[in-house]
Amino acid sequence: MSPATPVPQSGGPALELLVHGVGGATPQDMLGDPRTVRLSGDEKAAVFRRTDDEEAERHPERYADRPIPEAYCWSNLTSGNGARALWLLLLPFMVVNLAHWMRPRAKGRARTTRLYGVLVRLVALSLTVLLTAAACEVALDLLAWQCAGSADCTRERSWLGSLSSAQGGWWSQPGRRLALAAVVPAALVGLLWYLSNRTWSAYESQRPPTGEDVGEGEEDPDEDADELEDKGEDKGEDKGGTKPTVRPALGRPGFWYGRRLVARLRAAHTAAGFLTVSAAVAGAAARHDRRAAGTALEICGLLLEAALVVALLAVLWVVIRRGRSERRIDARIDRAAVRYLPGAALALLVLSLLYASWSRPGWVSSATLPGDVTFRVIALIQGGLVVSLAVAARVLHRRARHPRTAMSGFGGPAVAMLACALGGVMTGGVAQRVADWLDGPGTPGMDGEGSIPGPPVLLSWQASVIPVLLIVLFVPAVVLAVRTWLKARRLAGPVEADYDEGRPDAVRTRRIAGTRARAALTDAAPWIVGIVSGATLLLGAGAVAGAWASGEVPGKAFGHSDGFVESAAEAAQSIGSWLIGFGFILFVTWGRRAYRDASARRTIGILWDVGTFWPRAAHPFAPPCYAERAVPDLTWRMCTWTGLTGGRLVISGHSQGSVLAAAAVWQLPAATRRRVALLTYGSPLERLYGRWFPAYFGPVALRELRSEVHCWRNLWRRTDPIGGPVLVPAEGEHPAVDRDALKDPVVYGRSERHPLPEPILGHSEYQADKAFDRERRELLDRLTPAVPRQVQADTHVQVHGQGQGQAQGSSGRSSG
Repeated sequence: MSPATPVPQSGGPALELLVHGVGGATPQDMLGDPRTVRLSGDEKAAVFRRTDDEEAERHPERYADRPIPEAYCWSNLTSGNGARALWLLLLPFMVVNLAHWMRPRAKGRARTTRLYGVLVRLVALSLTVLLTAAACEVALDLLAWQCAGSADCTRERSWLGSLSSAQGGWWSQPGRRLALAAVVPAALVGLLWYLSNRTWSAYESQRPPTGEDVGEGEEDPDEDADELEDKGEDKGEDKGGTKPTVRPALGRPGFWYGRRLVARLRAAHTAAGFLTVSAAVAGAAARHDRRAAGTALEICGLLLEAALVVALLAVLWVVIRRGRSERRIDARIDRAAVRYLPGAALALLVLSLLYASWSRPGWVSSATLPGDVTFRVIALIQGGLVVSLAVAARVLHRRARHPRTAMSGFGGPAVAMLACALGGVMTGGVAQRVADWLDGPGTPGMDGEGSIPGPPVLLSWQASVIPVLLIVLFVPAVVLAVRTWLKARRLAGPVEADYDEGRPDAVRTRRIAGTRARAALTDAAPWIVGIVSGATLLLGAGAVAGAWASGEVPGKAFGHSDGFVESAAEAAQSIGSWLIGFGFILFVTWGRRAYRDASARRTIGILWDVGTFWPRAAHPFAPPCYAERAVPDLTWRMCTWTGLTGGRLVISGHSQGSVLAAAAVWQLPAATRRRVALLTYGSPLERLYGRWFPAYFGPVALRELRSEVHCWRNLWRRTDPIGGPVLVPAEGEHPAVDRDALKDPVVYGRSERHPLPEPILGHSEYQADKAFDRERRELLDRLTPAVPRQVQADTHVQVHGQGQGQAQGSSGRSSG
């Protein structure tokens, strides 16, 4: 049942619940005291107080002029132990999951909204197939088929001796080599399933305190939550009366509890991975058997391929059939999909391995593994899905235009395209590096230069367009640099006017103006992303066309052209092959460094703080959503504290912490929301989230939040590259949310009170500004006054775990 806060019967002190931003923070830094005690929580996320404030509720008279400070530390949800450095390899999955949440806000387009979600889930499924196909390319094609089938290649690699066709052993037959090598990609798929299942239990299984539970056997309409929002059917009862209200998306009881969809998608993607391995193994054997017509093996191959097609259709049905259900806490599991689909796919994989292992004495592996066309088909499907996604996004955006929406609603398709590009770089980089290693001094794909044919032709074409893409991006980079420089010069006058200095310092002015101009680069991100994604789409289409038309790598396809064209093609192929391999090595290097170096792990954790705020709605193998743990934590804390003490509460969020704070306030019962104040600073709520995720943090949603919370104030600086105003104007009895921009630095130059130059703080140290204490005090004064502060003995906060000086992750102030 909902733990809505009852009408207070007794007064109590005020509480300030601090939530840090990305990069992590220790409770000691947040509370400004080396002596802290953990009130509630575990090693991943917990609530802390100063040791002196542990029994604050027993002594309300000590806090008549100040709130009780309390820190919620969630650092270890994203930047804890070294194993999380491996999440870098899941970057494409995380990026495509973001595309799901970037859809434009539109009413009355239920079918288009549902189509948008289906298309993103299909793009995500294609990335799983692409990753598995890349693992098959390395293990099955390059190693088991090409290298083990070449005497020159195995001669220098004794560990492949038992698989060599020249040895004539039991494993020398191509089918048996493929069956043995299939263990590698199958193990990769199993590892992804295990990580997704384990992280769900550790991060995302926390139930919010609002809404109603759904029993395992209850029926639920087969409709997406997004579709229900468009129909206006997501209704709840207002606690103050009987009038039904339509809750915003982030206020729905089941928004932060996506167990059902994640389980369905995990089963489907696991099955898709096993089916990809099965198709690679069984397909090669079936093609050989068809050349020897009339055999029983040919019939077995046809039946096995038909079963694989049926299983693939079942996977597509599971992915397409159902989206997120957010109206209530949906704790059910679709048992048929979750239990039987991965098991059936695994059974087909075992049958494929047995089928390929059957003795075929006359079978010899030559050239590349049959099925080279697979990567071309995947690239075409991804391109078609992205274009279709762009059409759907355009239709939705036309119904709810807003000038601040990033890329006019095309943010989701652009990010989906970047996810496909990242997947291509990572998979192509693995194949190119392994091929270079096996081929010795030869260039992959160039006959006569090595001992093996090399990876699929398309991968070489995709690598070749990378230098072209870098040249294309050089022009907007120069334009952006020049524009920033010119803007810094134009800002010199406004900077001096802000401080009204009689004798301005040109060097100091240039530094402040330059910081403001560079901070504004964040607002240029949409058109940079648009250029990158558009160029990637066009160059990728050209690569597919070139590979399909020529069937050869660029160096050979242009071998009979003009001398300059031929040289340019060979240079692009060699440089691109090096760059794509270097990109993959860079990923591995970062992962290894993050595993061993805590500071590097915190830096990588910042990426996840931004990218994994959203639930896994499109890809189940993406890094886990920490907000599905953090938002219920904050909601439970606010509900229980106000319910026990009847006191006032201000939740104070910096940077990403402000996004968590807003999401938690949305989840509060109405009676509690009316007694909570929201203080945000350095907040990306509108500047990043409102522009890129308009359906959830757009102008309509932020105005709704202002009307629901008792009072809200936002602090920002012009030198902040992340935070900014939320642009919610005054309306009726509600004042404007944004305060005038804080001065940064606080003092222009040296003075008697400030003999040393003040630093330019940018995104950090908002609490050091005097305006912070003033705004917090005004928020508390605007809350409903509490009756005389006196609490019973049984209302003080219980301590569930103590640990003086227990840090939750990285040291230092929040950096984002």
